[in-house]
Amino acid sequence: MTDKKYLIVNADDFGQSPGINQGIIEAHRKGIVTSASLMTRWLAAGEAALYGRAHPRLSVGLHLDLGEWIWRAGGWVPVYTVVPLEDRAAVECELFRQIESFRYLMGKDPSHINSHQHVHLREPVRSVAQSVSGRLGIPLREVCPDIHYFMKFYGQTREGLPLRGGIGVERLIDALESLPCGLTVLVCHPGDAQDLKTVYQNERSKELKILCNPRIRAAIDRLGIKLCTFDDWKCIQSSLEYSGAN
Repeated sequence: MTDKKYLIVNADDFGQSPGINQGIIEAHRKGIVTSASLMTRWLAAGEAALYGRAHPRLSVGLHLDLGEWIWRAGGWVPVYTVVPLEDRAAVECELFRQIESFRYLMGKDPSHINSHQHVHLREPVRSVAQSVSGRLGIPLREVCPDIHYFMKFYGQTREGLPLRGGIGVERLIDALESLPCGLTVLVCHPGDAQDLKTVYQNERSKELKILCNPRIRAAIDRLGIKLCTFDDWKCIQSSLEYSGAN
């Protein structure tokens, strides 16, 4: 078993607004973000794709967007929906449409797939997304068995209430110190969301500051963690399999 630790820091919602784009770009240039997930349906997607095409060391995947929901009066209320989540044919059609939009914007296939508000973890979205990711040979978030995921760098509870201690420098350093061997993806949401109507707003700028904090980079160096991208995934996978066999 190898004792090497690899880390992909993936920023969701790339392309959702110019402010979020700028936050993700800053977190890539000045911080530890190595990857982003593109929302192809939004007007700022073209701007995000321009940056991604010009900066290949930022791997870019698809952030499948089928809708958004908020917690109100004890239940989930839609902010918007793209297709009914229970309609497999509609989900499949929309996923292929967004894949084609991604190819048009980026000039290549996505490096990974995940989804807005993790709707791909429920059926039938899960099996549709799993089939497509398998065909493309790319990982699907929390479904690929070779990758660990750290999803707790987040400033709200499931119901959208402030989560004290969810994001912070010490919180992130603690997560880095407890990183398992192998490949881990840390999910984050940096940005300036003042130009977007969203329940996750002020937390994004806080995430950005933390991801760019020099103490975080110093901790990564001290712990011998290798920052990488989803484009490195297959090479890392082969390296880990070779290490495990010897």
